[in-house]
Amino acid sequence: MQLYPVRTRIVRPGDDLAELVHEALGKQQLEVENNDVLALASKIVSCAQGRVVKLSEVKPSEKARRLAKKYSLEPGFAELVLLEAGEVYGGVKKAVLTLKDSVITPNAGIDSKNAPVGSAVLWPENLVEWLRFFRGEINRRTGKRVAVIVVDSGLIPLRIGTVGLALAVAGFNPIREWRGRKDLYGRTILITRHAVADDLASAAHLLMGEAAEKTPVVLIKDAPVDFDDNVHASEEMMMPFRDCIFMNACKGKRCLEQEG
Repeated sequence: MQLYPVRTRIVRPGDDLAELVHEALGKQQLEVENNDVLALASKIVSCAQGRVVKLSEVKPSEKARRLAKKYSLEPGFAELVLLEAGEVYGGVKKAVLTLKDSVITPNAGIDSKNAPVGSAVLWPENLVEWLRFFRGEINRRTGKRVAVIVVDSGLIPLRIGTVGLALAVAGFNPIREWRGRKDLYGRTILITRHAVADDLASAAHLLMGEAAEKTPVVLIKDAPVDFDDNVHASEEMMMPFRDCIFMNACKGKRCLEQEG
């Protein structure tokens, strides 16, 4: 597998991301081929969608002020978290654990890093529909059959630092099933499924970086995935709370608290 970081200019609201990415690939003389995968940082999708909010224009509620005080957040930022999150749990300084679009993530995916001063960037909207359109446009411009993945930073419990997280994919199966197969010793595998999309997201995330790299796109060649033009997935990568070892265990130990 080969991965090529793609530099772009700063993305602004209303930008045509398909055209911007296509031009950036051309400038770096990167040729797109059938069954390549394009990884996009979620932030450029959000910016193109206009999901950038000036904190000075957000009126914090009393609940947001309490949340902000408890976790050292800006009140306007805390209000956005409350508006965007499906659920709000406990947290640490500068970060609140939330449920957003069936994903456990800090601050409902909202981030002030690499946002205009005084602003915050929200997670993209309607990602599956957006990916369907974007992939169609990229395929039309390149004349090739390309898969796409939207990547954000994620966390693993008790591990320091961020890893790549796949928010949505188009054109390949995000999960590989191992249940029912045999291991080296002939035992039947009972619960293992491979989060292929998250592995690809982490590989791309390593090249995208977290600061001022200006490489929000990665071209991936020879990815060991199962391509399928009919796949446009987001929810399919999630599991119910009852099946999640972290959420089930934490709820049993009462280590999650709803914010009042």
